[in-house]
Amino acid sequence: MSTATSRRRLSAAARRESVLAAAIPEFAAAGYERTRVSDIAAKVGVTEPVVFQNFGTKADLFLAVLERVADEVIKSLALLGAQSATVAELLSRLLAPKYQDGLHSPGGLGMIFVEAANNADPRVREAAHLAHTRTVQAVAELLRRGQVEGSIRNDVDAVTLGWLLLSQIHARQFRRAQSRTSPAVEDAMLKALLAILEPS
Repeated sequence: MSTATSRRRLSAAARRESVLAAAIPEFAAAGYERTRVSDIAAKVGVTEPVVFQNFGTKADLFLAVLERVADEVIKSLALLGAQSATVAELLSRLLAPKYQDGLHSPGGLGMIFVEAANNADPRVREAAHLAHTRTVQAVAELLRRGQVEGSIRNDVDAVTLGWLLLSQIHARQFRRAQSRTSPAVEDAMLKALLAILEPS
């Protein structure tokens, strides 16, 4: 059976899924503006019009990518939470500068969120807000567990603490982009943030 025949037999859902799977690493590595739909099409082995038939526009494709990445992040948080002895221990790993830098370097899934937040299209920015909100809700679920187990302070709402953590993640990337950071300072800031989360 030829490759061309196999491709023709893909269902519409499978074709759409293959385009989406190819688009995620492309957008994560090159960013929204520099990613070419033709490159995504070539990775799937289809023509550019086929991508547009499945997603409409490049922005629509990116919106689908953002939603999928948010889904993956939320599932990963739940899985990591289930594998961690305490929520405080999990947060110390998730918020570590090295881990965050990997997520927010070209190729990391965090780049999708950054690209969405900075996009000129109001629809994409609104989708970025929704993706961030969903992520914060997932973090808040972990924090609530930490509040129950006693490793996270319970005198502040978990969603508020979730936004605090997200703000710190974005602040770290801002400092990094401005070359206004050092390992010692970042380690001290992480310790301070974790101390804020501890029960009084």
